[in-house]
Amino acid sequence: MFSAGTYADRRASLAATVGSGVLVFLGNGESPMNYTDNTYPFRQDSTWLYYFGIDHAGLAALVDIDERRAVVFGNDLTLDDIVWTGPQPTVAELAARAGVTESAPAAALADALERARSGGRTIHYLPPYRDEHRLTLSRLLGMPVSRIDASFSLAFVRAVVNMRNHKTDEEVAEIERAVDTSVDMHVAAMQMVRPGLRESDVAARVTEIALASGGGLSFPVIATIHGETLHNHYHGHTLASGNLFLLDCGAETAMHYAGDLSSAFPVSTTFDGRQKDVYQVVLEAHLAAVAAVKPGRPFREIHLLACRTIAEGMKGLGLMAGDPDEAVAAGAHAMFFQCGLGHMMGLDVHDMENLGEVWVGYDGLPKSTQFGLKSLRLARPLEPGFVLTVEPGVYFIPELIRRWKAEGRFTGFIRYDKLEAFADFGGARIEENLVVTPDGHRILGKPRPRTVEEIEAVRRG
Repeated sequence: MFSAGTYADRRASLAATVGSGVLVFLGNGESPMNYTDNTYPFRQDSTWLYYFGIDHAGLAALVDIDERRAVVFGNDLTLDDIVWTGPQPTVAELAARAGVTESAPAAALADALERARSGGRTIHYLPPYRDEHRLTLSRLLGMPVSRIDASFSLAFVRAVVNMRNHKTDEEVAEIERAVDTSVDMHVAAMQMVRPGLRESDVAARVTEIALASGGGLSFPVIATIHGETLHNHYHGHTLASGNLFLLDCGAETAMHYAGDLSSAFPVSTTFDGRQKDVYQVVLEAHLAAVAAVKPGRPFREIHLLACRTIAEGMKGLGLMAGDPDEAVAAGAHAMFFQCGLGHMMGLDVHDMENLGEVWVGYDGLPKSTQFGLKSLRLARPLEPGFVLTVEPGVYFIPELIRRWKAEGRFTGFIRYDKLEAFADFGGARIEENLVVTPDGHRILGKPRPRTVEEIEAVRRG
C-alpha cells in the first residue's frame, strides 16, 4: 500500500469533485471456481484499491460527503476461519491502514444506506461488472436488478476517471516496476523458443517470472504461432521452423499495477524475408506513433498516423494500392490492422474499462462505428500523467481475406491477388508503455529488443 495519507487525500479530492451525497464502494469477494472453497485467484476491485488500498476480500465502504466521514464495513474472522487462514488483521486495523477511523460489521452497510435513502440523499455507485455486486446493490438500494446497470452515478464515474487517468509519480514508479518484470518475461521467451517446444512451455516460463517477482500476471498470457487471432489464449500448438511467434503478456506488481508488452519473433534464429518485411512495417508504425505522443495531441490522430504508416508499408510490399490516406479514410487498412493503437494502463491493464471507454478514452465523445476504428479504446487529447500503450500490428486473417474478397470490398486499395499468399502468415505486433510528460513522453521500463537486428542477436544467443 501507499501511505494512509495518500488514500485519505484521494477520497477527499473525490468527495470535493462529486459534491454531495454518499459514495458506495464494493470491494470484491472470493469467487468459487467449482465449489465454495475452491476459488479463483482473488483480485480486488481496482477502484477500491485506488481509494482504500486494502487487498482483502469481503469489504465495502461508504464515503459520506456531507458528513465528511468514511466507514469500512466487513466481518472479522472467526476462530473457524483462522484455522484455515492463520491470524489476519481486524477490519478496524485494515481501515486504519487506509486512513479510515471508522469500521462496522458488514450488515451495518444496509442500515447506513437505508438511513441515507430515508433522508432523500443521493447514493452514488459505479457500474457493476460482477453479478454478485448487481444483486448486492439491488438488495441495498431496493431497486430491481434490471435497473442497476442503468442507474449508476455518472458524476461518480467521471470524477474517478479524471483522477485515475492522471498518474502520480509514485504510481508511475509502481507501473515501471511492472514493466521491468514484463521486459524480463519477453526476453526470456525470445531466448527459449525453438522448434519442438509447445506454446504452453513459453506461457509457463513467462508466468513463472511474473509470479517470482512477487506479483502475478496483469492478464492471461497470449503466446502463439497464430498471431492473426488477436486475443489468442490457446497454448496447444507445437512450434516449428518458419513460424512467427507472437507474445503479448505483462506482469502485475503486488499492488496490482500493470505492465503490458507485445513482441513478435521467429521460431528460427532469424526472420525469413517475408517475416522481416512485415515486421519492419510494424516497427516503422510503432516508432512513428511513439514519436508523436505528447500533451495536447489527440490519440486518435496518432492511431491514424500508425494506420497510414501501415498502409504505406503494405503498398510497398505490393499488398495495397492507391493513396494511403484515402485507403485509411475508407477503412481499407483494417484488412491488416483491425484494432486500436493503444489504451490507458494503470491498476487495470485496460485501465477502468469497467467504467466505460467513452468516458476513459473519449471524455464522453462518441466512438466511431467503422470496422477497426471502432476498436480504438483511447482517442482523447493526451495530458501529462496519462500512462498508455502504443501497439500497432499487422494481422493476416484468412476469414477476413475471404469475406472481403467475395464481397468485392476495397478492390481499389487491396491487392487480393498478392494477399492470398500471406493467408498463412499469422500476425505481428509491437507494444510499449509510455507516460505522457509535460514536454513529450517517456518510455517506461528498461530497454528490450525491438529491431530485427536486436531480436536476432537474442535468438542466436
